Amino acid sequence: MALFKSGNPALSEKRFQDTVLTDIITHENAMTVKGTLNKFGFLFLMVLGTSFYSWKQYAEGGNVVPLMWTGALGGLVVAIVITFKREWSPYLAPLYALLEGLFIGAISAMYNFAFAEKAPNIIINAVGLTFGVAVAMYLLYSFKIIKATEKFKSVIITATVGIAIFYVIVMVLRLFGFDNMPFLHEGSLLGIGFSLFVVTIAALNLILDFDMIEKGTEMGAPKYMEWYGAFGLMVTIVWLYIEILRLLSKISSRN
Repeated sequence: MALFKSGNPALSEKRFQDTVLTDIITHENAMTVKGTLNKFGFLFLMVLGTSFYSWKQYAEGGNVVPLMWTGALGGLVVAIVITFKREWSPYLAPLYALLEGLFIGAISAMYNFAFAEKAPNIIINAVGLTFGVAVAMYLLYSFKIIKATEKFKSVIITATVGIAIFYVIVMVLRLFGFDNMPFLHEGSLLGIGFSLFVVTIAALNLILDFDMIEKGTEMGAPKYMEWYGAFGLMVTIVWLYIEILRLLSKISSRN
């Protein structure tokens, strides 16, 4: 079914179709939107917990770089495993949330310190904007103002893949000592424009995620797919927050 497309690899058509074909589903053990959102809320609390721990460590003068890399790389590994072993998501999704919390708390504390004078409220603003955008996207989706049509999905998926490939290329170049794209980090008009574009794509991915969760429910996906859907939504929210934080840092650096 071509309807089930998402820019988030965790929430792809094949993931949901496979579970319906391989599991015997009853009403009691089927995926629901409410159950998915409840599990997302649980994951969010876990992210908050470890984020606070990393933040506190930094505030007390501790070295949070190991925590940041543990969270980032550990979260990446867990995310890859969940993507291919979705039936493990009830156990691994919470682990992913804990690891991402370490990463988010550490990097947020670093940004907060770096922009303490120019933008003392940069973290509060980033958090507020992230959830403001998420709620706005949910309302736009709920009221069918933005519809997840085939053309819409294709454009967002293509843009998301393009951004991912671009980031990988930049990362590889930096490993070899090449950093010829200062707009990724500096507050130039080009840099701000690029960040605005990425933030927009990340936000629109939420439309695809909401659509995927709703369609998975309609298909009667098994109960554990609630954890899988919540995990996929968390991946997009984390990406959106990081990109908004980068955008605000670029804008603040111009002051």
